[in-house]
Parts: sequence; C-alpha cells; structure tokens
Amino acid sequence: MVQSLWNQEAAEKAAKEQNGSLEGLAGLVYRSNRIGADRSVCNWGGGNTSTKTTVKDFRGREIDVMYVKGSGSDLASMTARNFTGLRLDDVLELREREAMSDEEMVAYLGHCMIDASHPRASIETLLHAFLPFKHVDHTHPDAIISLCCADNGRELAAEIFGERFVWVPYIRPGFTLSKMIADGVRANPNAELVLMEKHGLVTWGDTQEACYEQTIRIISEAEAFIEARVDGSRLFGGLKSAPLPETDRRRVAAAVMPLIRGLVSDEKRMVLSFDDGDDILAFAGGADAPQLSQVGAACPDHLVHTKVVPLLADWTPDSSEAGIAALQAALRQGIEAYKENYKAYFERNKNEGDRRFEAAPRVILIPGVGMVNTGKSLASARVSGALYHRAVAVMRGATALGRFVSLSENESYNVEYWPLELYKLSLAPAEAEFSRQIAFITGGAGGIGSETARRLAEGGAHLVLADLNLEGAQKVADDINARFGEGRALAVRMDVTSEEQVAAAFAETALAYGGVDILVNNAGLATSSPFEETTLKEWNLNMNVLGTGYFLVAREAFRQMKEQARGGSMVFIGSKNSVYAGKNASAYSAAKALEAHLARCIAAEGGELGIRVNTVLPDAILQGSAIWNSSWREERAAAYGIEPDQLEDYYRQRTTLRVNIYPRDIAEGIAFFASARAEKTTGCMLTVDGGVPAAFTR
Repeated sequence: MVQSLWNQEAAEKAAKEQNGSLEGLAGLVYRSNRIGADRSVCNWGGGNTSTKTTVKDFRGREIDVMYVKGSGSDLASMTARNFTGLRLDDVLELREREAMSDEEMVAYLGHCMIDASHPRASIETLLHAFLPFKHVDHTHPDAIISLCCADNGRELAAEIFGERFVWVPYIRPGFTLSKMIADGVRANPNAELVLMEKHGLVTWGDTQEACYEQTIRIISEAEAFIEARVDGSRLFGGLKSAPLPETDRRRVAAAVMPLIRGLVSDEKRMVLSFDDGDDILAFAGGADAPQLSQVGAACPDHLVHTKVVPLLADWTPDSSEAGIAALQAALRQGIEAYKENYKAYFERNKNEGDRRFEAAPRVILIPGVGMVNTGKSLASARVSGALYHRAVAVMRGATALGRFVSLSENESYNVEYWPLELYKLSLAPAEAEFSRQIAFITGGAGGIGSETARRLAEGGAHLVLADLNLEGAQKVADDINARFGEGRALAVRMDVTSEEQVAAAFAETALAYGGVDILVNNAGLATSSPFEETTLKEWNLNMNVLGTGYFLVAREAFRQMKEQARGGSMVFIGSKNSVYAGKNASAYSAAKALEAHLARCIAAEGGELGIRVNTVLPDAILQGSAIWNSSWREERAAAYGIEPDQLEDYYRQRTTLRVNIYPRDIAEGIAFFASARAEKTTGCMLTVDGGVPAAFTR
C-alpha cells in the first residue's frame, strides 16, 4: 500500500540547500523525488510534475513561469536542471486554439522557454498549463491504472470517487488531450482528480505538500477498493505452474540464458537480466497467463521499453536435464515466432519514415522460473523488468475488478513509434566500442586485471571480475560501479584450478548478464628457482594455475560463446617467457609457453564459430602486481645478481625502447584484441615488453 513520504522538515531543508522556495522550483524537485521514490506511484521515466510561480526575467521583471518536468528524465532522481521553465502567459495563449500538431506544439513551446539550456519540456506540458492550479501531478499508479484498464473502470470509479473525478477516454498525449482534461475539470466544480483511460492520474493542490498528499490519498482510496476484491486463490486464473525451488530455478535460468542471449541478439547484441520475484512467478504460472499476457501493455509509457506483449514460454516446469532441453526447444521456437510476429506488426502499422526496432522480445516469462529481460545494457534490461512488475500489478488489480483491457494494436504502435517518445531515447549517451558486451576477467583484483577492467568499462563493457581475492575484486567492481553505473561490474570468488568453481562463476555470469563475449585469461603467479632445485610441488603449482586454470576457464567461456552463437574474443595473458627461456624459471616459462600454444589450439577450433583467441606477452609489470610484490621480486633480482630495488631500472635498460611497462599498456593490447579492430585476427601473439630482442617472436 502506498504511504506518504513527505517530511516537512526535509522539504524545507532541501529548499534551503538549493537557495530556493518550497513553493517554487526547489519544492518541485523535492515533491517529484518523493513521487518517484515509490514505483507503484510512478513508473521509471514516466509521469510529470509542475509548479507555477514567478521569477525575474533577464531584464529583472517579474514574470509568471511554469516549471515542468523535462523530457527524458526520471522523477526519482531529478534535480533542478531537469526541469524546464516556460513563460506561462505565452503557453496559455494556446488554450484558445482548436487544434495543433505535435510538431507545432514542440516548436511553439521551444519559444516559450525562459532559458535555452533547459531540456525540452514534457510531452504533457499543456496538460499542466491548461489546469488552473498552482501545482499539478500526473502519475501512473498501479491501483489507478488497474481501474483505468478495467473494462468496467468508469462505473467503478463512480463507486469510489462519486462526483469528484473526471474521466477522459484514451487518446495519445498532446494538445487535444490537454484541452479535453481542462474542459472536463472546468465542467465539474467538484473535481479533485482526472482519470485517464488506459493511462493514469492527474491531481493538484495549492501547495507542494497538498498536491503530493492529494496524489497519495487518491491512490490509497483506489488501492483499498481493489484489495477488498482480490481473491488470492483465483489470482491470474489460479496457479497452474508452481515455482521451482529457488536453487533449481536459478540453475535452469543460468542454463538457458546464453541461448536466449544468442537468439535475441541477431540484429543487435543484447544484455540480459533475470528476475524471479514472487509476483512474476505467480503471474507466469497462472492459468490465465497465456491469454492475459497477450492483451497488451498496461500503460503507454511501458511500450518503448517492453514492447506490446511479452513472450511466455510454452513449458511445464521441470528442472531435470530433459526438462531443460525441452525449455531450450520451446525458447528457440517461441523467440523465432515472436520476431516474425513483431516484424508483421511493424509492417501492418508503419508510417512513412519509421525504422523498425530489433524484433526480439524485451520480456520473456518462463513458468516456474521467472522473467528474463533484454536491453542494450543491464540498466536498460532492468528498466524493462521494472516496468513489467508494474504491468503485473496492474493486471492483478484490473482482473480483480473486471476484465483487463489495453490499447488497440494501432494505438500501441503509434505510441511505441511516436517521435516525441523516441526523442527520449535519443537523449541516452552514444554507445561505445564495447557497449552491449560482457567481459570475464580472471585475476580481476590484480594490476593488469583491474586496469583492463577499467579500460573495457570506459569502452562500455559490462564486467565480471573473478579472483581468489574476493575483497580486492569487489573493491575494483565497486569503483567501476560508482563511476559507470550500478551493475556494470560483478565480483566473484573463483579458484581457476577448481572445475566446480569455474562452472559456478560462469553460471553466475549468465544469471547476471546473459553470457560472455570477451574472456581475459589473466590469473597468475610466478616462482623462480634453478632447474635442479625445482620441486614437483613448484612445477605442479605453475602447471595447475597457468595451464589447467587457463584451460578450465577458456573451456567454460568457449561453451557459453558457442551456445550464444555470436562469436567472441579470448585474450590470454602470456609472458615474455612464453617465447623466451627465462633463467631460473623453468616451471613458470614452460607453463607460459603452454598457455600460448593452448590459445592457438583453441583459435583453430573456434574459428568457424567466430571465436577469436589471441595472446598478449607482457614483461616486468611491477606496478600494482601481486606477483612482483611477493618473493618473485627477490628471486628475479637474485637471478640477475642485482638488488630488488634495482629491478625497475634493470628492466627498462634491457628494452630497445628504454621504457618501463605498466598495467595500462597491457590493457590497451587486450582492448585491441577484444575490439572490432582485430576482428580478422586470431591465433596471434602481441608483445608489449618495450622490445626485448631475446623475446622477439619473429
């Protein structure tokens, strides 16, 4: 149930910190953030708020201004710079017009802005301007949309609100709808709210607090009415497919997500998210889900992120190997059929100049398991998932009241491909070199691993940092997430010599992102001793980590890449010693040579699958290295007959370029091999060592 989050002391403090008035823009920011804090009140990215106030213009004159949400913003995180200030007198002149196209409206409002640096005003700016109230909220509450998407919603609204509401039939937002709402409110002196059919709620108030509290009060009335009519035993037609135990459903999801990722990435590569919330499991397992899920979107704001309908897998929950195989077959058939249906939907409804989105589903429901969402990033996939939670809540309420109804196919299309809605998508940052790709890095806490993670993150990649040192890997992941956004990096504890831990880490990767595109096989250690003093334990240690470990990790990555059927890139971190017989380092050098040849062997098998495998050969990376901060430093200094603190200069002087090599240098080599710039290169070795003649590969 919704609750008021208003705190007067906090509101006044927030306004003071912004050097503003609680009844002006500063208060609007606080009110908007409170509305957006509860997604059952307002969708991610949806809804809009406004405040009418006075400011001084550039000439110092007092003018009436309306601040309204800027297009493409989210109420939960908005700041003052996300609002648009408009000269109210200029906007209100439109009230006398009979008609106005979207293009004319956008152009006109652009001339009304008090500051050209403000964002484009909300699509629904005129809705706010035409209502004669100081503060206005337009939201998409679950309870209200349940009412507005019930076939008997208008009649039930009369039971709840009596004469206090105005009902407007569905039309797409813009000039006409704004006039319709204003006329309806003017005609009803008892009006306290507007119900927008299949869309949402409009409320208002004389103060910021009064406006917010009115929004919450109206939603609470609708919620109470609905909850009194919900029958849990009959929800979504009653439970047909019970959820699998949590461990089983996550195992099933991990097994099929690389397949899903490959199937939905035929036009553009997708990142996936997984969600097994109780509401999703109840809906996907409901007897009515096959029909109910295909009625249409629960709110127009969902369409760009969720498409009109989800894919519901035709599968009976079964966590056995045979059951998983059956699910894989159902997903292959279902996703291909979905894509063909979407292409036909586009062709039936397209307007001149429309360019089709990728046809793959954004929401995939699996009975007994949960929901898989797709998007250009994890954040985008999570938005689709968050909106579908809202859709499930709306369908829950609407079916408790009557029959769930949605927009017609053509109405849905005209929102999904509406230029004013697509404009919001254009505000997103441009995609980068490694956008839509997932990189798995072993030794992620170390110098090369952490620097590679940062380099790939800068290029847009999502990252899994695997290391025995989970605390160190988590620190790197936290730094990346703080800089590039929540969910961009995941830390996992993994011993590369453990087959079980490697498999578990890749299963976790599949659950987190859907699969893997780039493997950086980087985990390492080093020992040094004269050959005759090399023990079997030392030999096996090098072979286990640098040989067996690289094999196990590469094999698991190969399997996921093959399942995705979208190619991939593996980069092995070898060493100068891969091609140079290092003194007093026979175990280490032999293992590093093994790595380089293993990479070539995998490249030979992976070529027909588009899987490229290359090796970077560094030398003497002292900075940030766990290896060089161990006994290896003293052992190598002793081998050269110098002091440990002389090593850095020694290594610099022996290179032909007279340079030291740093982790960032290796990261750049890795980024090259992982990128499209090396798309026709495989089985190759790249030295990044400043030029050590003894290690020249040719």
